[in-house]
Amino acid sequence: MSEAKLLNTINLASLEGGKITLSKMEHPYGANSHPVVSIGISLKGEEPDWKVHIPYENIDELIEALKAAKAQ
Repeated sequence: MSEAKLLNTINLASLEGGKITLSKMEHPYGANSHPVVSIGISLKGEEPDWKVHIPYENIDELIEALKAAKAQ
């Protein structure tokens, strides 16, 4: 597994001290794996309590789905 490069940190709106972190991982599952954006949620501003890995090929579709969810 590759090291994560921190891209951005966002304060979690619903919880004081909570954070959303976005990191890039070049080879998350070994040498032949594709890059992902790792989105972590930390409830206390420490290490993420949970993470999701989004392949770079899915980012545009995910953004559109998030915009549609926000509009509802």
